[in-house]
Amino acid sequence: MSDAHPPPRGRTPDGKAALDRNLILIGYRGCGKTSVGRRLAARLGWSLVDTDERIEAAAGCSIREIFASQGEPAFRQLEAGIIAEVTRGKHRIISVGGGAVLSEANRAALRAAGPCVWLTAPAEELHQRILTDPGSGATRPTLTDRPGLDEVRHLLAQRQPLYAALADHVVDTVARSVEQVADAVLTAAAGGDTSPETP
Repeated sequence: MSDAHPPPRGRTPDGKAALDRNLILIGYRGCGKTSVGRRLAARLGWSLVDTDERIEAAAGCSIREIFASQGEPAFRQLEAGIIAEVTRGKHRIISVGGGAVLSEANRAALRAAGPCVWLTAPAEELHQRILTDPGSGATRPTLTDRPGLDEVRHLLAQRQPLYAALADHVVDTVARSVEQVADAVLTAAAGGDTSPETP
């Protein structure tokens, strides 16, 4: 088969295993969920659903503006509605915001929708990625009164146990290209270790 042809729908490119539901990407901002999600969607022939993008489209403004004008509770309510909606479909790569795991209802919906893959990196690496992302500062709010790296460390420490409890697989993104991370995600989803350890 030529490389120009996509793999059979829902099947990994090496043909080893079929994915019959969705594939969920979780992790802190800057871990690469959207970039990796785009690559996975192209390789599997699925659609990519970025819940943060869906929220901004529904609200007609950026997440930062939602926080500023309506507060975090309003954002979390919008997020819960979007997650409930998109997890009812199939054959989707679903990339969720870093704080989506704070809600038990969100975690239940994501768990039922398909395998969850936690993309990881240390706080220092995440902070550097956020700083070099031209869109992140303009559209994403600060969530605490802590400066920069301190906020990342603080929130990551709070969220790591939730990511770990939800994750079926853990993929380290440090020193890996988007393509390499996508390869690792597909390998895990096709039968990798389903008992991840917290990094």
